Amino acid sequence: MADPRIIDVELDEATIIWRNADIEQERRIAIFDLLEGNHFAPAKEYPQGYDGPYKLKLRVEEGRLALDISAESGELLETIVLGLTRFRRAIRDYFAICDSYFQAIRQATPQQIETIDMARRGIHNDAAELLKERLEDKIEVDFDTARRLFTLICVLHIKG
Repeated sequence: MADPRIIDVELDEATIIWRNADIEQERRIAIFDLLEGNHFAPAKEYPQGYDGPYKLKLRVEEGRLALDISAESGELLETIVLGLTRFRRAIRDYFAICDSYFQAIRQATPQQIETIDMARRGIHNDAAELLKERLEDKIEVDFDTARRLFTLICVLHIKG
């Protein structure tokens, strides 16, 4: 029976810089939320008709995002590689607005915080739609899964 979901996600630790506690908290929340509920259905047919659940490892390699998709047993099923060029602006904008948001939380009025948070969500939503578009014909994901994966892509995009 099909089980199109991610049950484990790993980030390549070699490419992560711990920017600050706020970004690290965003990473933890994104992983927790992703594992709590997601839709992840690769388009490719795997041996013995395997159709989930999946383990996912995200890494950046030569400026590209690599998604290693494995079976529950850990057997690597495939690696999907996406260029990050189309994500660079979204990643840069997302980090800039997140920095503004975290600063605002400490010293701005509730109305100012809400305005910045709305802008942050807008950038995040647009990037999630871009990710869904880039995964089209490779992996079917729902909007919430795409949002959480984009957060993790942001974390990985910062290279040491």
